[in-house]
Amino acid sequence: MAILDEIQASIVQLAEGAGASVVGIGQRWGVGSGIVLAQGRVLTNAHNVRGDKVTVTFADGRTADGRVAGLDVDADVAVLETDTGDAAALAWATGTSAGIGMPVFALANPGGRGLRVTFGFVSGVDRTFRGPRGVRITGSLEHTAPLLPGSSGGPVLDAGGQLAGINTNRLGEGFYLAISADETLRSRADALARGQTATPPKLGVAITPRHVARRLRRAVGLPDIDGLLIREVMKDSPAARANLAPGDLITAAGDRPVRNMDDLFDALRAARGGTLQLAVVRGTDERTIQVVLGGDSRSAE
Repeated sequence: MAILDEIQASIVQLAEGAGASVVGIGQRWGVGSGIVLAQGRVLTNAHNVRGDKVTVTFADGRTADGRVAGLDVDADVAVLETDTGDAAALAWATGTSAGIGMPVFALANPGGRGLRVTFGFVSGVDRTFRGPRGVRITGSLEHTAPLLPGSSGGPVLDAGGQLAGINTNRLGEGFYLAISADETLRSRADALARGQTATPPKLGVAITPRHVARRLRRAVGLPDIDGLLIREVMKDSPAARANLAPGDLITAAGDRPVRNMDDLFDALRAARGGTLQLAVVRGTDERTIQVVLGGDSRSAE
């Protein structure tokens, strides 16, 4: 019973303390939760933001209009600018990173419908899931603290009440994923708070599903080769300027093999908006194409 009393005391303490820094995003049955990041700034998930403006509800029931200060869709994080009043920013966890078995508390204010606080344990680390555009998000925490729909964007706190993660994805069967509140997230959140919205890297192509691509190449007598088969090239895109065409097979990007979309996304991020070298098979001919992400491109046959 002593352990249960300690858990209860911790829940009450967090509800009365950190709970004031947990907000609702949207109203009633949408959309999610968030945390006070700094004076005038709220951190939430990018998938909770629908448009440039959103209603923010605080623990005391006060509502305020919020606007997007910065957005990173591929990392699934966003920072809102709003009147945070007297709500204090949550402290970030320092020192040893979260490990399996660590007790955690999940807080949420789903759509402004009131504070929820639950208890669980870290059940996995370095987990991976997909963001809103299908890009991998790595290094996340898996935990067992129960969450209602609308809890994404709310905090996962350690026993000391410090921020260990941002709840993001429901796995089902009682497991949940949270973006780890590490130095990477902290730096990204600070940049977004300054208005530095991240522009997702885009090549400007639509890709044929892998099993369909293999069937199509076999149907016309072409050999099986690992890669991504271009189905469509967007007008005025970097791919169009580089003269990529439907039917081209991307086999490498930046001197690394491309076997799936994750490989291509990684190469696009590494290029940082500069030039990306692609190895492409057109029919049976191999060629190298330099794609300038946002400028002129050229190919070498």
